[in-house]
Amino acid sequence: MVHQILVVDDERSMREVLEIFLKGRGFEVQTAPNGKEAIRLLEDSEFDLVLTDLKMDPGPSGLDVLDATHRRWPETQVIVMTAYSTTETAVEAMKKGAYDYVAKPFNNKELEVTLAKALEKRDLILSNLRLRQEVHRRFSFESLVGASARMKEVYDTIRQIADTRTSVLLLGESGTGKEMVARALHYNSSRSRGPFVVINCGAIPDALMESELFGHVKGAFTGAVAEKKGLFEVADGGTLFLDEIGELSLHLQVKLLRALQERKVKRVGGTRESDIDVRLLAATNKDLEDEVRRGNFRDDLYFRINVIQVNLPALRERSEDIPLLASFFLDRYNEELGKQLRGFTQEALALLGRYDYPGNVRELENVVQRAVAFEQSDWITPSSLPPRVREGSPGHAQPAPFGPIPDGEFSLDSYVEDLERHYVVTALSQTSGNVTDAARKLGISFRSMRYKMAKYGIRKEGF
Repeated sequence: MVHQILVVDDERSMREVLEIFLKGRGFEVQTAPNGKEAIRLLEDSEFDLVLTDLKMDPGPSGLDVLDATHRRWPETQVIVMTAYSTTETAVEAMKKGAYDYVAKPFNNKELEVTLAKALEKRDLILSNLRLRQEVHRRFSFESLVGASARMKEVYDTIRQIADTRTSVLLLGESGTGKEMVARALHYNSSRSRGPFVVINCGAIPDALMESELFGHVKGAFTGAVAEKKGLFEVADGGTLFLDEIGELSLHLQVKLLRALQERKVKRVGGTRESDIDVRLLAATNKDLEDEVRRGNFRDDLYFRINVIQVNLPALRERSEDIPLLASFFLDRYNEELGKQLRGFTQEALALLGRYDYPGNVRELENVVQRAVAFEQSDWITPSSLPPRVREGSPGHAQPAPFGPIPDGEFSLDSYVEDLERHYVVTALSQTSGNVTDAARKLGISFRSMRYKMAKYGIRKEGF
């Protein structure tokens, strides 16, 4: 990438020298004879770096150019030059946000190094901005896929609680997307610029877990050769996500409860407590109420982390979302694997819909990734699906239109809506999002089809 530099100086000879110097090092250069012209150029054009004289006659000074640059292009770096090299002038320029300050006459090599460092800083800022934008895209609420009634309830709940510091307990089978929801909660909150720290409580031996959570001081135990921050301290100002919290020992549950109550942590072997500002999100596939009854989980900790509970349904309980999820994963792995597959054949989609997915959404993602990797034609066919999917499982892929009324609470309206939503999604999947053809398949008018899509929040672009 060729960097663009604006040179601002009221001395023509200096502008010409700098232009030759910079172009000789591969930069694209534009010049301005005074601050007024520089500010006009900055209104319409973005530069990677502005190199401006500090004192110019007539009109605006280099500090005015600095202000105008940062108002219009905050990421652009500014280096100021002056023959009046006083400490006060340098301090003022740096306080206003100049990257650096050079005095005339300057050494070419030193100027070259300063330019390189300033441009490196700009590139780093832009890289971080792109990363934050990508994180926001991946973990925005819009990235959560599903149009079923169960998932709509989940979306409504997490939208309401995202920007709070309230503890949340995410429940659901393995692979239902608990970590994805936790990330969405973090990145859509006021803590999004803070760290999001994840620890799987079932993956670390109990003997090490205390040190992981709370840190340790040098010499606290054999092998503690240096001080170490715990994850509570690392997550300060952000969010700590404890996955599989039901695996924590009772000993650690006591320490975790105290940290949450006091908002303080003490490193293993240490005596000093540190304040923490951390939002806790926790997840488990265990029945914690049953674990409390059996004495495996402290009731006081359970009530502390269970302020708000979000239950994520198994994929077999929201099978109408399978076509949407499969399409979402197809787009992802088309991009990652450099493919241009157009979609799924009706036979392949039917097989995906009949499978039971014991591994839930994570398993569906793996199935689609494998299919994209293996498929040689323009469409994913049954031959690219794993044998277990081709052989099928009875599962619960389609709601039975008839059957006994279940015990407990039952809503006929909700049941009919689920059935209707399922067939609207299925028809759109089978027609690659063609609303007219989907309406024809269902034997309804185009207008009725559009009404039902709006009612259930279904967009044709998802197919």
